[in-house]
Amino acid sequence: MAHGNGSVPILISGGGIGGLITAYALAHKGFPVRLFEQSSEFKEVGAGIQLGPNIFRVLETIGLKDAVLADAHVPPAQEMRDALTGKLITRIPLDEAFSKRFSGQPYAVTHRADIHATFLHACQSSNLITLETNRRVDAYADHGDHVTVTLNTGETASGRALIGCDGMWSTIRDTIVGDGKPRVSGHIAYRAVLKREDVPDDLWGPDVVLWAGPRTHFVHYPLRRGELFNLVAVFHSDHYEEGWNAEGSKELLWEHFKMQVPQVLRLLERIDTWRMWVLCDREPVKTWTKGNVTLLGDAAHPMLQYLAQGACMATEDAVVLADKIAASPDDLPKAFHAYEQDRYLRTGRTQIMARVYGEFYHARGVAAELRDMAVGSRTPEQSYDGIAWLYGGP
Repeated sequence: MAHGNGSVPILISGGGIGGLITAYALAHKGFPVRLFEQSSEFKEVGAGIQLGPNIFRVLETIGLKDAVLADAHVPPAQEMRDALTGKLITRIPLDEAFSKRFSGQPYAVTHRADIHATFLHACQSSNLITLETNRRVDAYADHGDHVTVTLNTGETASGRALIGCDGMWSTIRDTIVGDGKPRVSGHIAYRAVLKREDVPDDLWGPDVVLWAGPRTHFVHYPLRRGELFNLVAVFHSDHYEEGWNAEGSKELLWEHFKMQVPQVLRLLERIDTWRMWVLCDREPVKTWTKGNVTLLGDAAHPMLQYLAQGACMATEDAVVLADKIAASPDDLPKAFHAYEQDRYLRTGRTQIMARVYGEFYHARGVAAELRDMAVGSRTPEQSYDGIAWLYGGP
């Protein structure tokens, strides 16, 4: 069921979660795709990610919901606790009432590598998708009726259009938006994954638990059907290392968490090696499309991880984009513009609210007391109402 220029593919730069799900969503609508990934293999670094009902709603439309859920853990509740006193601030059940509120969709947590592998497998099973490794898109030219890209190998490739799924430091964004480097938040995340057997029984639990501290927070939850335990420690720091996945210094971590409750300290102690991420985002923009070229996911709207929506927003983007292209298959600039119009306010709100939640988690003194009063008095229904703008979409 090829459209428009028949067998001429749409090009995608980047084989992360956003790039793969975009390739699959397009192929699902009958469009041929050629995807370039700069690494020598398709793999995802990182650890756990949270999946709100909004991602499952769009995954269901392209038939991948069950495959993603097969590896995931569905927690019974989310908890927020005070990291200095251990006091429970709020507990939000993620049970049937939650699922019913969000049109039958669950909330789940999964390993980044697992959802990435599910998307990769889906792409590999489609004869409309060509996946190429060791290929980085360094430049492109839009010729009006087609696009050519220059690869790091010196080769050129042409296609109907180009979708930049090349992440936070997108080179394609440079050309379209040109807003320089990402904004460094001053927050650092340390991530680690333990095997279930390495977690003391009294510290293991099925819920997603967030320990809110002064300018810190610590989150833990099971992964991979409960076989693993994901830990994320976030703190404010001027210490800065470009990029992702550097090894984090334990001394720096202990300096920020040493005053916290034993449950937090005992879990932090279990870990030999932490991977460190410097958390960055960008100001929301209204335009990330030009002619036959558009951006998607972190390349379009990178966000801090406090709402756990990066992969969810990229997946929503992909399905909306594929729908818009199917609606005007012979006019891709029009489809790209319609996609951007559909997405920029929702993704912009998520970018801004992720910053707000970061402040909220890390509150200290009076601000922390006010936060505890505000969220502590909520019923589950009020908690669901508070997040419905996000989980009820797109």
